[in-house]
Amino acid sequence: MSSALDFMLAARRSEMQGLQALSLTCALVTEVSRLVHALQRERGYSNFCLGGEAESHRDSLDALSQAAAEQELLVRNAFEQIHPETSVGADKARLFTRIAYVLHSLDGLPGLRERVRAESLSAAEATRLFSRQIAGLLAVVFDAADTAVDPRVTRALVALFNFMQGKELAGQERATGVAGFMAGYFDPAVQGKLRFLQDGQVRCFESFQEAADAQSLVLWQALCADELIEQIARLRQMTERTSAEQRVQGALGDVWFELTTQRIDAMKRIEDQLADHLQQLCAEKTAQAQADLDNQRRLIRQLDKLDDGSADPAVKLYNVQATDFQSLPSEAPGGQVNRSLLDLLHEQTARLQQLQDELEDARQTLNERKLIERAKGLLMKQHGLNEQDAYRALQNAAMERNQRLAEVARTVLNYNEMIKGTGSKSG
Repeated sequence: MSSALDFMLAARRSEMQGLQALSLTCALVTEVSRLVHALQRERGYSNFCLGGEAESHRDSLDALSQAAAEQELLVRNAFEQIHPETSVGADKARLFTRIAYVLHSLDGLPGLRERVRAESLSAAEATRLFSRQIAGLLAVVFDAADTAVDPRVTRALVALFNFMQGKELAGQERATGVAGFMAGYFDPAVQGKLRFLQDGQVRCFESFQEAADAQSLVLWQALCADELIEQIARLRQMTERTSAEQRVQGALGDVWFELTTQRIDAMKRIEDQLADHLQQLCAEKTAQAQADLDNQRRLIRQLDKLDDGSADPAVKLYNVQATDFQSLPSEAPGGQVNRSLLDLLHEQTARLQQLQDELEDARQTLNERKLIERAKGLLMKQHGLNEQDAYRALQNAAMERNQRLAEVARTVLNYNEMIKGTGSKSG
């Protein structure tokens, strides 16, 4: 019959298995971040080719497509390491669904590349299709963060996800700006889209800064202080002043592309630092968990010896933090075992509760994002709004009520549930 010690050891093994699975997930996220960057670069040059400059950018595009295809293979290999048959669990359902979607979506990349070479679609359509691929990959990172079992690793994943999301919005801003400059002016709809993308970057990078490691923050602050950012800001101001009557030279599209690409490449270096920190953190946590498991196994063997009388009853026992259990030499061996076991149970329970509290705190950003996305989707469905207008509606309500965006989103969702409940009762 299994004893209390058996189940305590099983609890430690469960933690260890969770961290080992998390290490695989962190390795996957690192490869995904590289594929996202490769697709962002391919998308940028695809826009040039579809904007009438195919000859001057075809070689660069071919090289970028090849690099993205090679990175795609690494991501597929990382997916295979997760083993869906043995890594099952209710917390993995969303993550596995995202992975299934991404694998299906990646199968369509060769066809998209052929259409770009044949110039059989518009730059806007190519941007949309590449962006959909990238959005699926970012969703994998989001759900990976939501399944992390360690609070520090969760914070690192949250920082990486928000930075990747902000960088993707920067990539979309680059593509939108290229199209506008090449057209010679920005109409009100495009100007609104650029503002939406810029506001989104601000939100993402604020969330990143709240959770990032010190070295990543140093790199980010250096980028923000770079003259490059001021040059991009001046071009952003120019987009607001153009119109069909007040046009700009199309050559500014090249300038815009070059500057925004330099910014995105600098962001990639920060993204790499975030990924390296994540991998290092996973390795440290796994090593610590293994050491704790080994310590607990030694402790259990010691308790077993005390229980059968083969060990000196005056020996001191230590838990995994190496703190004295303060067992009294005068106690009988059986009493020492019971006292030490109870202390160990209390220590493990308190530690797990602290981890859970810290984990919930680390996941707050993720939970708030879920609320905002759900409320935004509800407004889009019920009122026929696009994503940009739905977000603006939530943002305006938050400003009017002096509330946080997540609080307004929760109110919208609760009101919708109340209306549905009232409707079902009256029916």
